[in-house]
Amino acid sequence: MSKVKAERFAGVDVSKDFLDAMVVPDRNHFRQDNNEAGPKRVAGRLKRLGVQLVVIEATGGYERRLVEELALAGVPTAVVNPRKTRDFARSKGVLAKTDRIDAEVLALYADRIRPEPTVLKSREELEYSSLVSRRRQLVSDRAREKTRLEKANFEWERDSVKSHITWLDEQITQIGGQISEYINHDDDMKERDRLLRSVPGVGPVASATLMASLPELGKVGAPQISALAGLAPLNRDSGKFRGRRSVWGGRPDVRCALYMAVISAMARNPAIKEFYDRLRASGKCFKVAVTACMRKLLVILNAMARDGSAWDERCMREFHAIAS
Repeated sequence: MSKVKAERFAGVDVSKDFLDAMVVPDRNHFRQDNNEAGPKRVAGRLKRLGVQLVVIEATGGYERRLVEELALAGVPTAVVNPRKTRDFARSKGVLAKTDRIDAEVLALYADRIRPEPTVLKSREELEYSSLVSRRRQLVSDRAREKTRLEKANFEWERDSVKSHITWLDEQITQIGGQISEYINHDDDMKERDRLLRSVPGVGPVASATLMASLPELGKVGAPQISALAGLAPLNRDSGKFRGRRSVWGGRPDVRCALYMAVISAMARNPAIKEFYDRLRASGKCFKVAVTACMRKLLVILNAMARDGSAWDERCMREFHAIAS
């Protein structure tokens, strides 16, 4: 009687200096330096072990080279939110935290949860996303410097802050130009940008952010796209208790872009303005009304991206239908 080959799953804890891998069910642990050769060695070893799925936490970029090497080796890999794996660890009663323990938790997560493998972005997509992210960082830095300028007590201090603001303005303009070049040199991105910006209120920054941070736009349904952006209202019910619905999680940069789009649309987009006014008249507070407008706008943008259609009278009717 032939033996059934056991499935193997792996977790890799990624830090700046080390890569700690654990394979289950045989609990095979090994460590490699996170240097030029380390990711390739880890990927090769996991492939030889016949691992079905590898789970890695998103670490802000340190995991990128390992994910690339695993993709080249043909090993399915899921990059997951660290919050999910920590919640999973607590559910298993794992409260201690070391590199080896973290790697084992990730391996168990791969085995029990079976997350979908992550689709690796191309170098061009990564560079575009980095440009959009960098512009957002610079805008945030400029806002902080302007606050410092209001509180500056000495002339030399004000001069220093003003000089930095000027430099930040130049950098924001320069990177904004690079983002426009990326879009204009890619026919698909150029067309998607045209469709998104056809909506009154959606400008170049909102469009660029959606293309960089929400690649699922137009590829999933309305509930899924709302959840990805963190705009799906979550129930808080238990027994006879009916709690207040709230939004949570998701991608903050997408929500920020949609918020600014809705604020702009209130002056330029009659459909969104009418929906907002109706919510306010019914007693909804500003935050609830704006969040609802953000969600409805995102659903319409998702449908536009799916159908390849620009904003028109039909979209306005659909917005009213969704909002009613």
